[in-house]
Amino acid sequence: MKTNPGRFFEDFALGETIRHATPRTVTAADAALYTALYGSRFAVQSSDAFAQDLGYPRSPLDDLLVFHVVFGKTVPDISLNAVANLGYADGRFLKPVYPGETLSAVSEVIGLKESSNRQTGVVYVRSTGYDAGGEPVLRYCRWVLVRKRDPEAPAPGDHVPDLLKIVPPADLGAACPPIGAYDRDLAGSPHLWGDYAVGERIDHVDGMTVEEAEHQIATRLYQNTAKVHFDAHAAASTRFGRRLVYGGHVISLAHALSFNGLANAFHIAAINAGRHVAPLFAGDTVYAWSEVLDRAEIPGRGDVGALRLRTVATKNQPGAGFPDRTADGYDPAVILDLDYWALMVR
Repeated sequence: MKTNPGRFFEDFALGETIRHATPRTVTAADAALYTALYGSRFAVQSSDAFAQDLGYPRSPLDDLLVFHVVFGKTVPDISLNAVANLGYADGRFLKPVYPGETLSAVSEVIGLKESSNRQTGVVYVRSTGYDAGGEPVLRYCRWVLVRKRDPEAPAPGDHVPDLLKIVPPADLGAACPPIGAYDRDLAGSPHLWGDYAVGERIDHVDGMTVEEAEHQIATRLYQNTAKVHFDAHAAASTRFGRRLVYGGHVISLAHALSFNGLANAFHIAAINAGRHVAPLFAGDTVYAWSEVLDRAEIPGRGDVGALRLRTVATKNQPGAGFPDRTADGYDPAVILDLDYWALMVR
C-alpha cells in the first residue's frame, strides 16, 4: 500500500519521535494571504518600517501563521483520523520568524489514554517547529481524540502527562528583540502595559462571518490535510452533517478581532492553555472578548511587559454580555477559550 491512511490510536507508541513531512518555506505571499483571510492589523506584523523602528530587521511573520504552518506539518501523522483536537498547553514562541524562512516539525508522543468506550483514545504530543538552521522557533503540547482502527486492539499505553499550567514570565523574553521607539498613533492605540488591570474585561466589538471558501483556503495554506475540513461527501455522514472549520482558524479570527482593545499586544509569547469548546461552521459569525488574568514583568526587560489574557470566541452572539462558563459548562455560544501571554510595550 503506497497511500497513507493516517495513524489510528493503536499505531502510536509512548515516547516515540515522529519527524514530519514536508518542510515549508513561508514567504511574504503567505503573509499577505494570511492578512486577507483574517484582516489582522497589528503594526509590527504589518509594516517593515514600523518593525525596523522598533529594532527588527523587517516585519516578522504573524505568530499564529507560524503556529498553523507547524501544526499543519503534524496533522498527517497525528490527527488525520482525529475526532477532535481537545486542547493545548505549554506553548512557547521562541524567536521571531521572518518571510523566507523554512519551517519543519518534529513531535514526541508524551501520553496515551484509551477512551472507556474503546472506540477512540487520546494522544498527547509535544511538537517543535524548527527553522532551516535547526533552531527551534516554536514548541507546544496538544492532545487529540483519535479513532481506533479496531476497537478490540489493545491500548498502546496508558499515561496522562503532567503538563505545565502556566508558562513562567521569565521564559517569555526571547519572543522579541529589545524594543526601541514605539509610535502609539501608528500602532492604533494609546494604551500600554500599565494601562491594563487584572480582572478587566474587554469586548472586542467587531464580528467576522466565516465563508466556506475562506476556511478551506486557510487550512490548505497550512497544508493541514484533516479530512473533516475538506470532504463534504464524507462529512455528510457525520453527526454534524457538514465540514468543520479548523480550530486554528477560530484562534486567528479571535486574535485579529482582539486588535480592537489590544492593539499594542504585538506578540503572542506563549499559550498556557486552550480549548475548542464547540464546533464552528461556515456561515457563522465570530465575536470575541478578552479578560486580563495577570500582568507580569519580564526579568531583564524594561521595554516590554507581559499580559496574561483569556480570549473567548463566540459564534452568532456578540461579546457585549461576555458569554462564558455556566453552572452546567459553557454558554452555548462559546467556541474557543484561550489562555495566553502577550507582550506589550511598557
